[in-house]
Amino acid sequence: MTAMSPAPEAIVPEPDADKPEVRDLRSWLPTVRDTLLAILLALAVGAFLIAISDDEVIEAIGNLFTYPGSFFIYAGDILRYSGQAIWEAYSALVDGAVGSGSSLQRTLERSAPLICAGLAVTIAFRAGLFNIGATGQMLVGALAAGYVGFTYDLPPGVHLVAAVTAGVLAGALWGGIVGVLKAQTGAHEVITTIMLNQVARFTVLYFLAKDAFQRPGSDNLLSPAVADNATYPTLFGLHLGIPLALVAAVGVWWLLERSRLGFEMRAVGANPDASRTAGMSISKVYISTMAIAGLLSGLAVTMILLGLQQSVTDQVVGSVGFDAITVALLGRATPLGTVLAGLLFGALSAGGLGMQTSAGVPPELIQVVQALIVLFVAAPALIRGLARIRRRKKTATAEPKGAAA
Repeated sequence: MTAMSPAPEAIVPEPDADKPEVRDLRSWLPTVRDTLLAILLALAVGAFLIAISDDEVIEAIGNLFTYPGSFFIYAGDILRYSGQAIWEAYSALVDGAVGSGSSLQRTLERSAPLICAGLAVTIAFRAGLFNIGATGQMLVGALAAGYVGFTYDLPPGVHLVAAVTAGVLAGALWGGIVGVLKAQTGAHEVITTIMLNQVARFTVLYFLAKDAFQRPGSDNLLSPAVADNATYPTLFGLHLGIPLALVAAVGVWWLLERSRLGFEMRAVGANPDASRTAGMSISKVYISTMAIAGLLSGLAVTMILLGLQQSVTDQVVGSVGFDAITVALLGRATPLGTVLAGLLFGALSAGGLGMQTSAGVPPELIQVVQALIVLFVAAPALIRGLARIRRRKKTATAEPKGAAA
């Protein structure tokens, strides 16, 4: 009798390996890795800039070339002074962002409008549109919300709802204009949003010169501050516009992932021709997307105007409208990523004040770090894209094996 061969070991599938949740998690890992690496690289370059701009480091570098015989002494001084400057700067950054209750409050207050404006850019990205008009949408929203806020005398709660509603509707109207132009005339949204940003600014300046918007006793183009009844209430020192930004992010996620309109947005963003063939209304998607984007931008400016009780000026938006593009890019055009990117940039903005006051670091350095983060986030995608193109060219030009001689 021949000996029976042992039965082959059964291949046991890895538990939950084929579940959609596990696949989704694995697909997110490279993105998270690339983003974290981009942030670390940006901070590393920022550290180098901090070091070479420190007076003691510069003096030590000069001594290194003046007295080459003492190379190791001055090289040690360079390392010591550089480490000290970097530590002081980044310690001040962390302390200014989350080091105290007031620092954390300032970070969240700066993050909330960034999150909402970033969502306005994100939702446009998902529909294949590039919304550079968040600044204009915010300015028009500020004009409407501010007018309701300082003109009328309404009961608490009602006044806030009326002001917020005016702001989001004005922003939606301004964004909807871009959608109509795109759908009906084919006008590129990048051009129209840039132009409408300027139109919005001069519209604000025009109205601020009118008596109805002019602050009494002032010759400046400045409106009265909004009434107390029109401001967001505070809880533990934080105005309620901050959790509202998170609610908006959840709403955008639901819209994109669970609604029919969101499915059409993603389909049109992926392939508008195929979506049109499938019976989808491209015009409806473009108009709806830009109107919703404007609504979110209008909501963002209420967190500045009604959250911090400011006045309407042509500079009330600051750089939030353009920073929102950076936030959306860093967040990979996803609601969760946009929230995290908004919190990061809010922390960098708040911590930058601490770096300037405590460590003497120029405030422009924070803008450099923000730009480097986006640059390094985009670089891996560019490299992978070039690698894929190169592989395709090799595949297309390579002679297939077994070809007849």
